[in-house]
Amino acid sequence: MDAPDLGRAAADPRDPRGYAADAPLLDAWLQFQRDVDAGEVAPFSIPGHKHRRDVFGEVVRGDAPLFAGLDTMKQSRGLLSTAEARAAEAWGVDWCRLSVGGSTHANQAAVLALGRPGQSVVVSRTLHRSVLLGIVFAGLRPVWVRPEIDAATGLPGAVPVDAVRAALAADPDACGVLIGDPSYVGTLSDIAGLADAAHGAGVPLVVDAAWAAYFGFSSLVPAHALERGADALVTSAHKTLPAWSQGALLLARTTRDGGLLDPDRLQRGFEASHTTSSAGAILASTDASRAMLQRDGEELVGRLVGLVAQARRQLSAVEGVTVLEGRPAGHPDGALAVDPAKLVVLIAGTGAHGHAIEDDLLAQGITLEMADRDVLVPLVTVADDERSLAGLVEALTAAIDRHRSIRRPLTPSAAWTVQSQPALTPREAFFATHETVDADAAIGRVCAELIAPYPPGVPVLAPGEIVTAGALDALREARTDGGRIAYAADPTLDTIQVVAGVPPTASGA
Repeated sequence: MDAPDLGRAAADPRDPRGYAADAPLLDAWLQFQRDVDAGEVAPFSIPGHKHRRDVFGEVVRGDAPLFAGLDTMKQSRGLLSTAEARAAEAWGVDWCRLSVGGSTHANQAAVLALGRPGQSVVVSRTLHRSVLLGIVFAGLRPVWVRPEIDAATGLPGAVPVDAVRAALAADPDACGVLIGDPSYVGTLSDIAGLADAAHGAGVPLVVDAAWAAYFGFSSLVPAHALERGADALVTSAHKTLPAWSQGALLLARTTRDGGLLDPDRLQRGFEASHTTSSAGAILASTDASRAMLQRDGEELVGRLVGLVAQARRQLSAVEGVTVLEGRPAGHPDGALAVDPAKLVVLIAGTGAHGHAIEDDLLAQGITLEMADRDVLVPLVTVADDERSLAGLVEALTAAIDRHRSIRRPLTPSAAWTVQSQPALTPREAFFATHETVDADAAIGRVCAELIAPYPPGVPVLAPGEIVTAGALDALREARTDGGRIAYAADPTLDTIQVVAGVPPTASGA
């Protein structure tokens, strides 16, 4: 398999595949950089570096604001609205906004568009912490549903449609359903079935697809969630597409187009926490990523799937290694449904420790998206080629062989398995007076903070939940095993912040 032709001839070498003709923000960014290089820009507006590289050097190269940069301060050229309209058309809906705040911002904007303070919302427990904080902002009450845990791998599988339907029946005031698909490890749910369940209750389905922006743009990957019935889709352009960090999209089918989401609420939710100083390079690269998917998605995403399939074959031949593979979503034999472009490597059968392997790879300049004791997730994207994948597979195989030990059973991460015990809403706990206590003394108390092993950043304890001995033990085990405890005020877990004035309960066992 040849490397992707990312050097196709074009008029501007900074746009090697010629996407600027269909990406107005990219075209404007290229023109702005030409003007900067020619000394034809004399700004008396932000950014403060004024594009001079004799202060900080190259770190400011490429930085360009949307306002008084790509477009005028009054947006008289309409570049952003044109780019967003083209993205909406590409995904087949009537509403889109490009975010420079990542899927975190897009998730929170979507949550703010759902309901009224005090309403419930059905949420997959394995969603990113940004959704939980969005629930705090919106004042909603989460009704958690959990994915099935695959017995063979210990990884989360599909969110059961029946569980969502039951949650909606038990909470008739629910304002929506929030699901992550694909999951952090690439497993898939039945989005069409979940959409039917949500719509049967008269509420929208919002899907966080941060890790699969390419869905729907190749015959070799699943259709995107909007094609399968979802009302809104959040996705990151910077994770698996070649956009700048923090580039993301929020797309929706609104009431103007027969959907269930109010476009005015979406707009207000988006603007509520979005910056007024949008980075032009992030927007331009997101716009270009959309143009790439539309023009070359079949080619480039198909190549990505082929590269991952080849890496899976090579790694599965390594003694003790299992790679995550599955059937298409909805396959009748009940096998896991898995994103064909996601590479997940399970190493419990080798006895090697994932953190030791990660350290070896870091010494060679190879970073992984995720590494815990049993699971490694190298992020493969459309920017990879046979050479980069061959180097990864070679280094990974050698590191596994160096650290082989006694085969061990695979233990599911606490992020997927710990059962939550809600006592207050996340908003009530977030704004309550809190106190800091010794971790053991926190058992049975109501947690005031969000605590998660990272990666994957899925909360084990969230504001409003009872601190249980099981949750604390799981967090301590993750830290002792070499993982990082994220978001907690005290990442050592010596202390935990709890809601003041709420006595311990018997539920902390």
